[in-house]
This record gives sequence, structure tokens and C-alpha cells, in this order.
Amino acid sequence: MNPLPSKHQPLAERLRPKTLAEVIGQQQLLGEGMALRLAFESGQPHSCILWGPPGTGKTTIARLMADAFDAQFITISAVLGGVKDIREAVELALLAQQQQGRRTIVFVDEVHRFNKSQQDAFLPHVESGLFTFIGATTENPSFEVNSALLSRAVVYVLQPLSADDLAKIIDKALGLQVLPAIDDAARERLIGYADGDARRLLNTLETLAVAATQQKMDCVSDTWLMKVLGEQLRRYDKGGEQFYDTISALHKSVRGSDPDASLYWLVRMLDGGVDPRYLARRLIRMASEDIGLADPRALRLALDAAEVYERLGTPEGELALAECVVYLAVAPKSNAVYKAFNEAKALIKKEGTRPVPMHLRNAPTKLMKELDYGKGYRYAHDEEGGFAAGERYLPEGMAAPGFYRPVERGLEIKIAEKMRQLRALNQALVAPTRGAGSL
Repeated sequence: MNPLPSKHQPLAERLRPKTLAEVIGQQQLLGEGMALRLAFESGQPHSCILWGPPGTGKTTIARLMADAFDAQFITISAVLGGVKDIREAVELALLAQQQQGRRTIVFVDEVHRFNKSQQDAFLPHVESGLFTFIGATTENPSFEVNSALLSRAVVYVLQPLSADDLAKIIDKALGLQVLPAIDDAARERLIGYADGDARRLLNTLETLAVAATQQKMDCVSDTWLMKVLGEQLRRYDKGGEQFYDTISALHKSVRGSDPDASLYWLVRMLDGGVDPRYLARRLIRMASEDIGLADPRALRLALDAAEVYERLGTPEGELALAECVVYLAVAPKSNAVYKAFNEAKALIKKEGTRPVPMHLRNAPTKLMKELDYGKGYRYAHDEEGGFAAGERYLPEGMAAPGFYRPVERGLEIKIAEKMRQLRALNQALVAPTRGAGSL
């Protein structure tokens, strides 16, 4: 089938760079002396993974590599393809190698969507050199690409395009007379709207071109632009790298006691379409991990906020989440319980299972009592001050590990004082000879 005339092609395709010199952005990889530029100049293709947000040039770079090495270029979409497509690519690569002595580059778009067995299918052919594998992904390849395949490929990280890069793309589009002139305010809004995504920018320009032609516009103004685009859309990757970066920013802002930053990241996530129930669960976690017993009310407030959202939904219930975020941010901080819990887990994993001391064992049967289960247990409520001074509750022979170390903030100030008092009583009194006690 003959290709469509260029004027009928999507704008993104019409403006796709034909040479390395035409590529806009990614100079940290493609600039003089940079890693990917050197790979082009070497004349030797190598398997690689191009990791970056949408619209940053992954497909373009892969195509340019095929041109640079005069290689057959085969594209597989991991969204639509499967093992059958991989087999067909292998057959085409064999034909090109045997009949033309030509290299083949197999480009897998959205490679993270292939499962383990599908990714494994590439391994023997990458190993044999039948083709060069190039994967494109918006997800962190450390998590989404098999280690075996990852070890055979160089990972190149692509960045969102800068405002200057996007401005250059607008100028190239205007050079094709796609649009009439664009005023400065409209240009700035388009660049912000694109959010580093060249494809999104070009698709938007194409939409505007149709509207401008219909309305016979001489110049695209900011006011007209807003009427055409409507409310600014937000690009938010609900399951990818940006998602985890943003929830990390929210958690760190709460931990850092900055209510303004905490609210900002909360609203960014809500505005981007994140499930508020997920955010409620994370707030509960923050209350436990970063505030703990410095202010036990924080956990209760987080639970209440989650319940309020379940009752009211969006948007009314979101205010309860905002209230919770502010409270967590300004609350006194302590990770003492979090650290103690992790230290206890590490010790158990290291030491294994120690037997429960006899005096701490339950004795529900006559036989167990005859075997001295529970013998000598001191019932704390019957002791002075409700505390059995000198008693031990750890396994025999185990030194006190000191997992829990209260901080000098919030309620933990009083908890630390109480612990010092109890420790002093223990040190001043040797446990009396064990006698009969009550369970």
C-alpha cells in the first residue's frame, strides 16, 4: 500500500525527525559525546531499552537507529501483539539475514505489557544476534522487564521535553503552515498544557488547526485557546512512575511537617484522578509510621477520614482527607514504633524461635499444670502500682533488646518518662522467688 500524502498524515508523523540532527530534546543522550550518540556513530547496534514518559521520542530514536545501521525495522506493539508476532519477527529477521545479509531491529512498544514468557521469547534471538532488540517503556524497567532481558540491554532514560524544546516544535509546526500565528500567552499555555509530551502538543495543534480554519482565525489568542480546549486537562499516570513519585512527595511532605506542601500533593493526586480510597489508606499508614505514639489521635483521625469519605464520596468526602493531611503534617513526629517493629522482625528472622518461658505459658488443663505451665506467674494487677517489678517477659537467656525508644516529642515524652520509672523499679528489685499466681 502506498503511503498517504504527507498533508494527510498526522502532524506528529509529518514532523517526525528524519535524521539525528533534527531530533529536539534528549541532548543528555544525543548530544556530542553522549552515550546514545556514540552508539549511533559506532556503527554497531546493540539491544537497549528506552525508558521515558509518553511523547519524548522513544519511537523516533528507534527508527533512526534502524536507518543509521541500514537495518530492517520491525515494530511490535505489546498492547496488541503476542508470541505469534514475535515468531513472525523471527522469520522476517532470518529472511533478511539469509537472503540480504541485512540486520534487523525489533522494536517493542510498551514492552512492560508483555508477560514473563513473552519477554523470554526474545532471549535466544538476542543471544544469537539474529536481531537487535529495542524496547520502549513508560514504566521503570527494573520492575517491569525480566532481569534476564534487562541484563542483555542498555537502559537509556529519556526526560520530558523542556519548555524550550516544545517551543521549537511549535515553530516547526508553524513552518508547515498548520496554524496561523500564535500569541505569546497562547504559546505559553500550549507548552504548559503539553507537560513535556511532544505528541500531546502536536495532537493539540492539529485539533486547533481544524477549529482555526473553520473560524478563519488570523491569530490564535489565549482567550480563544481556552474556549477551544475547555478546562485544562491534567496528564496523570495512575499506575506508573509519576504516580509513585507523587505519593512519595506527599508522604515526605507530611513527614517533614509542611502542611502547605502536603495539601498541594494531595490535591495534585485527587485532581489527577487517583482513587481517594487509596489516599486514605496511605494516610493511615503515615499516621502509624511517622507519628505513632507521639500523637495516637492521628491514627484515629486518619481512620475517621477514610470512613467519612466512604459515607460522602467525592467531592464532599475529600475535605475530610484534606483535614487529615493537615493534622498529620502538624502533628509531632515519631517513628519509634515503626523502627521497633522492624528491629523485632529482623531479630526474629535472625534468631528463629526461642521457647516461651514456663511461667508465661497458659495452663488450661490439669496435665499442663502438673508440668508447671504457668507456675510462678505474677499477676501484675495484684502487685503494687499494677506493676510486677523485677519480672521478666522475654525468653530465658535473652537480653532486653530495647526495640522501642520513645522520642522527646508529643505524648512520647510522657511515655519515655514512664518507661524510665519502670526501668528504675526493675533495676532496684530482684524478682522474688516464684510462687503461685493467678492467670
